[in-house]
Amino acid sequence: MPLNVITICGSLRKASYNAALARALPKLAPKNLAVAPGPSIEHIQLYNQDVMDAGVPAPVTALVDAVRASAGVIIVSPEYNWSIPGPLKNAIDWLSHVKNQPWAGKPVLLQSVATGLLGGSRMQYHLRQSLMGIGAEMLVRPEVFVNFAAQKFDEKTLELTDKPTIELIRQQLAEFEAFIRRMARGRS
Repeated sequence: MPLNVITICGSLRKASYNAALARALPKLAPKNLAVAPGPSIEHIQLYNQDVMDAGVPAPVTALVDAVRASAGVIIVSPEYNWSIPGPLKNAIDWLSHVKNQPWAGKPVLLQSVATGLLGGSRMQYHLRQSLMGIGAEMLVRPEVFVNFAAQKFDEKTLELTDKPTIELIRQQLAEFEAFIRRMARGRS
């Protein structure tokens, strides 16, 4: 039976390498892992308990529903100032405060793309800490840090072209499918 997972992109930029990687995932996933984009985090206002008390905003509700309905979540994000981009952290914070928060027990996979050497490694470290603190189940290995992005994506189309990177992502997605299935068996 196919597993439906969503992607959440931590970059709001349309021509982002991270968004390009997220768009490439459906073609790289194993046949029983259906990858689709989750709702954008672009219109989620800054977390405020007063706003939450008045009613969860529609963009937050859409993301909550998508995370709950998914078998797992793939977060593809750049690193900003050695950490998690503000819009992504804000979205995570909103979801962690709703009733029956959807991160608890949710399988999560991280990927990042950067133009430099480290490929978002510090962001992934901080993001793992935040997500594990609210009960997400993280696939730890294999890790995907796509560095020197300009050499691995087509300049005009932003299509991922680097064969070793493509193979690593395929391996990671196959392991994510197996991880989700192991977790589901453990719950039944």
